[in-house]
Amino acid sequence: MSDWSAGQPPRSRRPQSGGGRYDYYRDARGGPPPGRRPPPPPHRGARPPVDDLPPQPPPRKKRHWGRRIGIAVAVLVLLLGGLVIYFDSTLQRTAALSFDGQAPDSAGTNWLLVGSDSREGLDEAQREQLSAGDAAGRRTDSMMLVHIPSGGGQPALISLPRDSYVNIPGHGRTKLNSAFSFGGPQLLAQTIEQATGVHIDHYAEIGFGGFSDLVNAVGGVDICLDQPMNDDMANVHLQAGCQELDGPTALGFVRARYSLQGGDLERAENQRKLLGALVKKATSPTTLFNPFRLFPLASGASKTFLVNDGDHLWHLASLALAMGDISGGQGVTTSVPFGRFGQDSDGGSVVVWDKDGASRMFEAVANDQPIPPDLLGP
Repeated sequence: MSDWSAGQPPRSRRPQSGGGRYDYYRDARGGPPPGRRPPPPPHRGARPPVDDLPPQPPPRKKRHWGRRIGIAVAVLVLLLGGLVIYFDSTLQRTAALSFDGQAPDSAGTNWLLVGSDSREGLDEAQREQLSAGDAAGRRTDSMMLVHIPSGGGQPALISLPRDSYVNIPGHGRTKLNSAFSFGGPQLLAQTIEQATGVHIDHYAEIGFGGFSDLVNAVGGVDICLDQPMNDDMANVHLQAGCQELDGPTALGFVRARYSLQGGDLERAENQRKLLGALVKKATSPTTLFNPFRLFPLASGASKTFLVNDGDHLWHLASLALAMGDISGGQGVTTSVPFGRFGQDSDGGSVVVWDKDGASRMFEAVANDQPIPPDLLGP
């Protein structure tokens, strides 16, 4: 019988096993061809050949979050620093505190705040809107001392009535605001230091237009009145109750005097009230976290404040924080104690300080001590 009759391939084409016999299961097992030894089995734990590994995803780039955050913070600091430097460079400065015979320096920080009726920089439309008139030069109707304690105590805001009867170097005894007319900020600061014995560290002055712009920059300020105010001279007409004042109206409110029963003293009280409301609004989250208010406020403050030649924007920021404490009830507001009203040599009405009360008040300020409670008035 032939090989084909048995259903097998010819013997010459049969694969042979190692012993010369045909291996029927080699193809099924996938073994090596005849004459080749099978590869040794892999050791336990050995890695399979590289060609048999599944494809790996491309390596992910390591994210350096710490570096990115550091760069972002550095950029932010540089940006804010640049803005501070820019706004500081736009501050107007004058040698307000350069004079002979300054009072001895003391602990704590003392500011002289002055509201000027300067019309500089106002065009005709602005003068009419603010009822500023056409007077030349500049005078002051608002003078305040701010004392910031060195140990973190309560700051104090003290009004100095414009008609206070004091001695002005080189001009004799007359109204306090005359010092500003005679010799500007320098003579005014010298007069106040001489009258109080308090060393003045910083000076800040703001005029008509600047005050109005600051109020508008914060979106207006809220004021509550016990009775209506109608003052034709200041062009302000307000109803009793709480209301929001825009820039021109707020300016009229702090200028009004002739319609007030308390005259200049009541006006000083209104000035402290509105200044507190302005600082409270300026330091609120609605302003600090709103760039459309914060940047106009910073720009307006830097361009409209006149400060001493050694003062900077960060000094004003420190003042704003202290004023925020005062407006928030964490400080005191008062006026210099006065004994009576009198007349000057021209027959004008003047305010005569209470010598003992004023002496005790300013001695406490000069020594960085709290003002005696019995001297805290309206």
